[in-house]
Order: sequence, then C-alpha cells, then structure tokens
Amino acid sequence: MEKTKKIKLFIGLSYLVLLIIFLLLFFSKFSLQEITSYDFIKNNRSYLVELKNSNLFLVSLVFLSLTILWVFPFLGFGSPVALMGGFILGKWIGTLIVVLGLSIGATFLYIFGNYFLKDLIRDKFLNKYQNLETKFKKSEFIYLLVYRFIGGIPWQISCLLPTIFNVRAVNFFFATLIGIIPQIFLAVSIGSGIEKIIDKNLEAPRFLELILSSEIYIPVIGFFILVILSIIGRKIFYKN
Repeated sequence: MEKTKKIKLFIGLSYLVLLIIFLLLFFSKFSLQEITSYDFIKNNRSYLVELKNSNLFLVSLVFLSLTILWVFPFLGFGSPVALMGGFILGKWIGTLIVVLGLSIGATFLYIFGNYFLKDLIRDKFLNKYQNLETKFKKSEFIYLLVYRFIGGIPWQISCLLPTIFNVRAVNFFFATLIGIIPQIFLAVSIGSGIEKIIDKNLEAPRFLELILSSEIYIPVIGFFILVILSIIGRKIFYKN
C-alpha cells in the first residue's frame, strides 16, 4: 500500500509539473486575448489545414502520438482531443486517428494500472462493481465491449476498473477500439463542423447561427440519442 501511495504521488506531481511547463511555454508565445479572438482561431485554422493538406500522413502520425500521450501518461479524456481531431483532420480520418490513439493510450493505462495500482483499485471499487465479475468471466470481450460503449464512468477510472476482473490486454484494446467509436465519431463530427463554419465566416458567427448549422445540430442530436441509449444500457448492465 505504501508503494502504491508513492506511485500515486509521483504520477500526480509529474502531471502537475508537466502541465505547468506546458502552460508557461504556451502563454510565453500567446496572450489570453490572442487565443480568445476569432482572428487567432481562423488564422490558425488556415495554417493547420494547409499543414494537413501538405503532409497528411505526418500530421496524422503526430496527432496519433499526442493522443496516446494525452491519455497516458497525462490522464486526459476523449472529448477535447476528439473535437481537435475533427477540427484538424476532418470527420473520417479524425475519427480513425482519435479512436486508435485513445484505445492505445487507454490500453497502456490499463497495463500500468494492472501492474502498479491493482490492489488499490480492488480496495476502492470491488464492492461497488463485484456484480460485474461474473459477467466478465462469462464473456470477457462482449461485456468489455458493452462496458466501453455505455460509458458513464470518468475516462481514467473506466480504463483502470477492468484490472479488478483481470481482463486480457488484447481484449481490452479491441473492446475499447470498437466500443468508443459512436461517441468519438459524434464529437469529431462537431469539431469538423466547427472548422467548416469558421472557414465560411469572416466574422465570428452568433451562437444561434452556430447551433442551427446542420454541421453542428445533427451530431448534437445524435449525441443526445446516444446519451439516452447509454443511460438505459447502464441501468441494465450495472443491475445486480
């Protein structure tokens, strides 16, 4: 237990130090006023699109690597990187790269947790989720797939909870890869829609114009439908 506490402290401090370094470097280049201006967003949108068009493979590879690092070791979650993926890479390539990056990062986090945090996770969560143990033993991959699809648990914890059931890393990876596609596709679509709206407007669009655009409201409606399905799925899946 003492070893686990030291690991948690090290991870927390490392994350904090890296975050501070990133913020210092970022704000040494840009002011808060700049990054919140529409011109800044539009100009950088043009730069990113040109960069993608000139070397799609390299940009995709860099974004994939950053997405993996975003999940592990930085313990980030899916929504910001999905929106950014759609904004830079577009709907289809963005979905592919983000889903792959999140799945690889989540698997690294799961493997790390299985080696170093397993006892802590069992102590904290086993009683709450013990009813799932039989389900996972019955059909590990299928229940992992459903577990990843319905979500409802903070991303980092959802990557670590399966350590309780000692699932195979390969099953965890492929279940994550398939299970997160719907929600990531919708988030990426919103990011792609925002990029298209910025491309068409010289001035910042009003909020009403933004949400009434088919590029935005269609994936948003899809997202709410997915949330409802996930809530229903969670009630069934986590039922004793």
